[in-house]
Amino acid sequence: MSEKKYIIVLGDGMADEPIASLGGKTPLEYADTPAMDRLSRLSEIGMVHTIPEGMKPGSDTANLAVLGYDPKIYYSGRSPLEALSIGVPMKDTDVALRCNIVTLSEEDVPFEERTIIDHSSGEISTQDCTVLLEAVKRELEDETYQFYAGTSYRHCLIWNKGMVTELSQPHDVLGQVIGQYLPADEKLLFMMKRSYEILVNHPINIERKKKGLNPANCCWFWGAGTRPGLSSFEGKNHLKGMMVSAVDLLKGIAAGAGMGVAQVEGANGGLHTNYEGKVQAALDALKDGFDFVYIHVEAPDEMGHQGSVEKKVQAVEYLDKRVIGPLTQSLDTEGIPYRLLVMPDHPTPIRVRTHTADSVPFLLYDSTKLYDSGDEKQGSLKYNEKDARAAGNFIPLGHTIIDRLFEK
Repeated sequence: MSEKKYIIVLGDGMADEPIASLGGKTPLEYADTPAMDRLSRLSEIGMVHTIPEGMKPGSDTANLAVLGYDPKIYYSGRSPLEALSIGVPMKDTDVALRCNIVTLSEEDVPFEERTIIDHSSGEISTQDCTVLLEAVKRELEDETYQFYAGTSYRHCLIWNKGMVTELSQPHDVLGQVIGQYLPADEKLLFMMKRSYEILVNHPINIERKKKGLNPANCCWFWGAGTRPGLSSFEGKNHLKGMMVSAVDLLKGIAAGAGMGVAQVEGANGGLHTNYEGKVQAALDALKDGFDFVYIHVEAPDEMGHQGSVEKKVQAVEYLDKRVIGPLTQSLDTEGIPYRLLVMPDHPTPIRVRTHTADSVPFLLYDSTKLYDSGDEKQGSLKYNEKDARAAGNFIPLGHTIIDRLFEK
């Protein structure tokens, strides 16, 4: 066990672009972040590129990179990682697909002419969405296609002896007519169409519409891939690691890497998640023999997909005040030496409401020493995109940043 503890706090999709309504600032630059402001004066600040050239910007490739796994080597698709997290028994011949239950428009037009309104169905609860998935399973599941419930709107389809096929990510086509983005595979397309017919008038959706909530009315398949083969995190780094996340993808990466996975009641991947529970789970792990914890917070990404400037700013402030602040205060009070890396995995700009491959800002803090770059301006920088670029400190290969964290 290492004497010093190591922590990554990952604000998913937190990076952004300057926004006019925020006075030309990004949400990270605009937000009230006293904890990060305090740390930034004592930390190494810079930019890191997490998405390898030629790969799609996603939380799958980016979080693999942040954890030290070169996506060019280890990435085999997003959904297989999620399948690992929910205990799906994948065979080498299986193909896993993410099954979002999304919101499509409900006007009287052919299926192909509908518009995708919401990739998350209003952040529907796991309980309600599992009931909806069961309705789909009863009719569409067979020996070739099996559905597995995940968290909130995020579920999994296993295709026995399937084919890895190119499929559109729903959060990339929000507000657009779906025809050109539907699967070429006839069976997948049939299941999408039939799922709409099953769900559009389901009692849960009728009730959601009465309440002004987005209905969860269609399965959307994407992220196809085969069983991943990650090397052991502990074997690679000689540190025992714990994942703290509400999201199946991150839990799956951790499971594949042989890390521990914390179960936090009330953690849901939304804006109103159990931040305090995540901090406590991280602290408990560090006191229970774990050397490294990865605290993943999904909310900034979800608010970016929703296109809500106000809520994205709030998500950043919650990350600062309800995660980073109490976490560092507790560690400092108890005299536990630690190194802390704060960063997003990728940007999710409000302007486009989806991921981009631009570089992201990082903050690296060591509780046992003050960072000295030899440059007086470094100490005046705050943690945001503008100042991180001004620091002139750039890491081109995202999968190497964890080595910087683990420096003694």
